[in-house]
Order: sequence, then C-alpha cells, then structure tokens
Amino acid sequence: MHMLSSKDRSRLASIAQTKDCLISLGRGGASEAFVGRLSALLSQHELVKLRFGDSKDSKAEIASDLAAATGGEIVRTIGNVVVFWKRNPDPEKRTIDIDIE
Repeated sequence: MHMLSSKDRSRLASIAQTKDCLISLGRGGASEAFVGRLSALLSQHELVKLRFGDSKDSKAEIASDLAAATGGEIVRTIGNVVVFWKRNPDPEKRTIDIDIE
C-alpha cells in the first residue's frame, strides 16, 4: 500500500471539506458489518468522512483499526470526524483525480 505524502493528504483534505459525512460510528461500534459498509463506501467514493458518535475517547485507535481493516488510509482527523481514502484499483471507476507521488 502506498503511503500518502503530506501534499497528497492536504489535497485530499481540501476535497473532503466539501463532502458530507457518509457514515457514523455509534453504539454498535466497529462491527464486521460496519467495516464492510465502510469498505464498500471507500470502493464507491474513494474519500469517506466518518463521524464518531460514541467512543470518542478511543477514536484514534478505532480509526487506525478501521484503516487497516479496509486497506484505506487516514487522511485527517478533525474533532470527531475522520477522513479515510482508498484509491479504486480500476482507473475507470476513480472518482478523485489525484496523482499520487
């Protein structure tokens, strides 16, 4: 997996500012079904904002676990929102035009 440079992260974070949160982590926690839903959203959108409802104290650890489970990368964490990115392997299905260095 390719690690994002700070320039890439900055560009993706600026794109994410215009997007709504697509998924929220609530009382159910990061269940297998939740990971599957996040993975599907990443495949479809590439850039996904997740809002933490509960478990705000352990969000860094949970976000890291979610990134590992989905094969995505954490772009930025602001407050209770974490932005994930995962490039679609199919160039025809990519929704974000970014040249990864």
